[in-house]
Amino acid sequence: MAIVLAGVTVAAYYQFDEANDDAAAREMLGIAHTLAADPAVAAALATPRPSDALQPLAEDVRRRTGTDFVVVMTPDGIRYSHPTPSEIGRHFLGTIEPAAAGESITETYTGTLGPSVRAVVPVRVGGRVVALVSVGRTITAVSATLAASLSLVLAVAAIALVVAAIGAWLISRWLRRTTHDLGPAELSRMYSYYDAVLHSVREGMLLLDAAGRVQLVNDEARRLLGLTGDVAGRPVAEVVTSGLGAALAARTVGADEIHLTADHIVVVNQQPAVQRGRDLGTVVTLRDHTELRALTSELQTIQGFADSLNAQAHEAANQLHTVISLIELGRADEALAYAEEELEIAQQLTDAVLAAVEVPELAALVVGKAAQAAERGVELTVADGAHVPAGVADPRDLVTITGNLLDNAIDAALDGPPPRRVGLDAGVTDGELVLRVRDSGPGIDPAVADRVFVRGVSTKATTPGLGRGLGLALVAQAAHRHGGRAEASTDAAGAVFTVRLPVPDQVPA
Repeated sequence: MAIVLAGVTVAAYYQFDEANDDAAAREMLGIAHTLAADPAVAAALATPRPSDALQPLAEDVRRRTGTDFVVVMTPDGIRYSHPTPSEIGRHFLGTIEPAAAGESITETYTGTLGPSVRAVVPVRVGGRVVALVSVGRTITAVSATLAASLSLVLAVAAIALVVAAIGAWLISRWLRRTTHDLGPAELSRMYSYYDAVLHSVREGMLLLDAAGRVQLVNDEARRLLGLTGDVAGRPVAEVVTSGLGAALAARTVGADEIHLTADHIVVVNQQPAVQRGRDLGTVVTLRDHTELRALTSELQTIQGFADSLNAQAHEAANQLHTVISLIELGRADEALAYAEEELEIAQQLTDAVLAAVEVPELAALVVGKAAQAAERGVELTVADGAHVPAGVADPRDLVTITGNLLDNAIDAALDGPPPRRVGLDAGVTDGELVLRVRDSGPGIDPAVADRVFVRGVSTKATTPGLGRGLGLALVAQAAHRHGGRAEASTDAAGAVFTVRLPVPDQVPA
């Protein structure tokens, strides 16, 4: 700032110097014109000895105007007057040709009194140039006038420098306080480290300001939320269009809440960011729960299989004891008939499932769910002609869709009157795989009929730590992931859930 002010001061000095010279030239020109138009000058020129009248007149004008010389001369430059009387009669030093031709001029020239700013104008009588008048002021006198202006410039520059120094000091204090006394090098290094850490962690992070606008989002958060482009400064509800966006915009404190995005299941934590009592916004962390949820579903399915096998082992032991007892009683024919009948009943559903479902994982799931349903007093049947071709979709998504629909249907059937039934039907129609699950329960509550596939919507009791309303939301998410859709309705028998998935061209119907 000192360098800038010094440059401004020098520039102002040269500007004042030029303006001072111009003003002095204009002043000399004005005095010369006034004297040239004085009738006393014309009268003196008409006398035999013009110098006798012109010398005192010129000196009087010089004293009254504060100039250094007033010279009246012939058109050829021979002086009639001069501040130094010995110079009268001598030739004027300077440019007079334009003035002799009838023009007025100004110039800086070194004469008998030294360098001076001067003006030369013609004296006309009857339209003819009969004499010339030159008025001037030495450079020393002109510079003396500039000295007063220069003092003012220097004073203003000094005041400006003091104000600038105080301002710079205050700004420096504010910057130090704002940056916690960290200099540019420390800030640059800290930013580099923080940015590297922020974008390399496997946990998504989202920073929102107090108005709910996105201020920072790392790479993992972009992946989980499906964000593209620059989202900084935009409202989070506008950037994240799912139900999660509204939850984030509400700025409610939450820990390990499960939410669904278009393609992921995420665990969300929200905490307010407060510094020294000032609300800075909200810090949101996101963890990918998709794979863990899939593994949990598979584990639950396997646990169900284990429970079913355990129950069937007890049932098989009872049946075996019955057969042995019949043989011991000498009723071998009845024992054989009983064994064949039990085997046929057990094999019937397995054969139907294997014939209808070409996806091994899905077939195993349906058999296991049938065993679970039977233990709970619900009959699960597979419709005649049902067919699920192989390769129609990711087997894990088919397990997620069918498993959640069957679990909901079995629970719903238990809430209805006997006989309690759940039916599974599937087939390819118009290039779509249509999976349909019916139950004999009370149907869908009209209060939530249009929102059954929204995360958190459920008519069941909440399970601590897990929540409710996630199963059908996972069904809708898996269907959406494959470009399909999920539907729900109620008929005379109970609730009907239908999922439609587009069938790839290479999959035979």
